[in-house]
Amino acid sequence: MANIGLLTMWLNKKIVEPLLEILRKGAEPKLLAFSAALGFTIGLFPICGTTVIICGLAIASLGSHCHAPTVMVINLIATPIELSLMVPFLRFGEYVSGGPHFPLTSDALKKVLTLQASREVLLSIAHALLGWLVAAPIIFAAVYILSLPLFKVLVLKFSTRPLSPKRSLSPTEVRLKDDEKEI
Repeated sequence: MANIGLLTMWLNKKIVEPLLEILRKGAEPKLLAFSAALGFTIGLFPICGTTVIICGLAIASLGSHCHAPTVMVINLIATPIELSLMVPFLRFGEYVSGGPHFPLTSDALKKVLTLQASREVLLSIAHALLGWLVAAPIIFAAVYILSLPLFKVLVLKFSTRPLSPKRSLSPTEVRLKDDEKEI
């Protein structure tokens, strides 16, 4: 039972609280949906330990066109799914390329971990990358389409600031606009 409490505390600290903070700041739902789709898609990249670096590169190259905290939180959420999709990506890559079926054995894993990977192991990694590469646009589009309405509702529910297009004008802004009409 103590482990469940620790897991709950970890989930709250690493996932729930950061997501609520993002929503409270009133970011645009389209930006959040794009960032979530990006973080999730990259989070499924079939080489463990590289997704954070790839997300960082994507954030650096996209700049203000993505919401960095959302990309990183969703990348963290995608990690268990990444691990479960490695074999399907491998098999899908083999199917797409018409390559041979790679037998998944403990001997193959041992060779990879001891850096004695054979050509077949390296080819299987290439097949997994190919499977992810073919599936990535579909995954990205699906996550974006599914998360956009969700973020619209969540931002409206949790935001402490109005969204920018529907932002109410302050009295000074109203006065300035009235002054411009007179000129």
